[in-house]
Amino acid sequence: MKRRALLLALPSLPALAHHGWSSFDLSQPLFLAGTAADVRWTNPHVELNLVRDARAPLPGDLAQRPLPAQSAPVEGAALLAKARLPRRADASWAVELAPLTRMKAWSVPEIQNGQRLELLGFSFKDEAGSAILRAEYLWLDGRCFGLRSSPLG
Repeated sequence: MKRRALLLALPSLPALAHHGWSSFDLSQPLFLAGTAADVRWTNPHVELNLVRDARAPLPGDLAQRPLPAQSAPVEGAALLAKARLPRRADASWAVELAPLTRMKAWSVPEIQNGQRLELLGFSFKDEAGSAILRAEYLWLDGRCFGLRSSPLG
């Protein structure tokens, strides 16, 4: 009986891990820098753990960084200007990136464990709950990728 209940519950587990944009506080963009770990290059979206470099300051040039054009109406420059470091001190953050189809549309190279990256994204209101970041922008190997929609053009 217990085994059957477990098997019936399994299809619902991925839904618990997936969060739509409405779960996140889009008014408070956060900047994280660190090293990728436990990368899962799968759908419904690419996920990884970010081992945060807690000593990394907010980059002085962040508000001036060029951003790629994307098909969604994202006020990227305003987000960069408003970005801040998280208040919480978690060493590891669960990061949700884009679906594989969108990662391919942007030509994002497959992220490897141990690879350094920077992210701008959103967590829950007041950073409550688990240390989760929904990524809006990804900086990898000197390139910036917009993750909310497809590239423009």
